[in-house]
Amino acid sequence: MESAELGFGGSSDEVESTAVFSSDLLAESGPFLDSEEQKAIEALPSGSALLIVQRGPNEGSRFLLDQDVTTVGRHPNADIFLDDVTVSRRHAEFHRHNQTFQVRDLASLNGTYYDGVRIDAAMLEDGSEIQIGKFRLTFYASRADLAANESKAGGE
Repeated sequence: MESAELGFGGSSDEVESTAVFSSDLLAESGPFLDSEEQKAIEALPSGSALLIVQRGPNEGSRFLLDQDVTTVGRHPNADIFLDDVTVSRRHAEFHRHNQTFQVRDLASLNGTYYDGVRIDAAMLEDGSEIQIGKFRLTFYASRADLAANESKAGGE
């Protein structure tokens, strides 16, 4: 049966493949930040960071990381409450080490992903993506800390 007969329309000489974007093109696009989010990132004090939900039920939500340990989960007492069944009650923790941050999975059922790779723990880099259940969050470090780390690296 022709595709037109099935109600899909089109001619028989249409291309029946899906275009695939190269991974470097997708990586370059990165998350889109509106001016309010950019201002919030620029205003981060030293020793803090920001998580912005890029995909998931709370898309656009922002979470400040400014404690030594920040808990994430479906439990109402979690510092970052992500209300979805794909998130464990005690899913992950963010740990601050001076001006750097680490994410640790707490043996959650669905795991924690860092830039698409399932991890037990990972040191975070500016712009990296953390996936917790359906939620995809982008990590933004304090610009003051990034500048300080760049000047230290340049002086070595």
